[in-house]
Amino acid sequence: MRYAQLVIGPAGSGKSTYCKNVFEHCQSIGRTVHVVNLDPAADHFEYPVSIDIRELISLEDVMEDLKLGPNGGLVYCMEYLEDNLDDWLAEQLENYIEDDYLIFDCPGQIELYSHIPVLRTFVDQLKRWDFNVCAVYMTDSQFVSDVTKYISGCMASLSAMIQLELPHINVLTKVDLLPNKRDIDRFLDPDVRLLFDDLNAHMAPRFRKLNHALAELVDDYSMVNFVPLDIRKEESIQYLLSCIDNCIQYGEDLEPKLKDHDPEDVDD
Repeated sequence: MRYAQLVIGPAGSGKSTYCKNVFEHCQSIGRTVHVVNLDPAADHFEYPVSIDIRELISLEDVMEDLKLGPNGGLVYCMEYLEDNLDDWLAEQLENYIEDDYLIFDCPGQIELYSHIPVLRTFVDQLKRWDFNVCAVYMTDSQFVSDVTKYISGCMASLSAMIQLELPHINVLTKVDLLPNKRDIDRFLDPDVRLLFDDLNAHMAPRFRKLNHALAELVDDYSMVNFVPLDIRKEESIQYLLSCIDNCIQYGEDLEPKLKDHDPEDVDD
């Protein structure tokens, strides 16, 4: 069995920064991981790239040759990757053996996770090649500064969860940049009744039924579980990595110490 993280989320949510810091953390503890770039628009990396989609196709070439815009060009690139999974990607992965661990750094266009089936096809192929895969969905903690933005982030993450059908971990990134880190405490494990009350306070009365349905949806899908990530702290990175490892059964004897985790450790 081989193992993989699929690092997804909106543009600017900290996916590449996460990959860089996890790679460096694993290096520091003597653990080997390989980072794969799946973004055909990427032009700069702060981590060693083991496999690079730009060797197959690049967004710049597609935009120039086919006269497409950035979004259309990116979708074309990812569909081209989909058409070449059995050839190009299979060849790239053939040197990775039992227990190897890969981190796929994905592009930030949200439609790739919500309704375009490219990444679902990609994930299904990885499973056929005996990869245990976990989706790691990044949400900028500065984006969930109030309840309406929090619900919006939950809906986007839920859309990706349903589309990909993978073990799924939600991460609040850039916690280290928050002026007051306690602002996110109520969103780490919120009371749905309080969410409902907050939504009603922010919106017109005619949206009350919609707010109730949204709050119940978040609760029903257990979408209220976010892991805060402070990249300055090794223990924060290690805790998140342990949660992901547990999802994909990597190192089954290394269970994450949930009872020892305290969000206060991140907030300090």
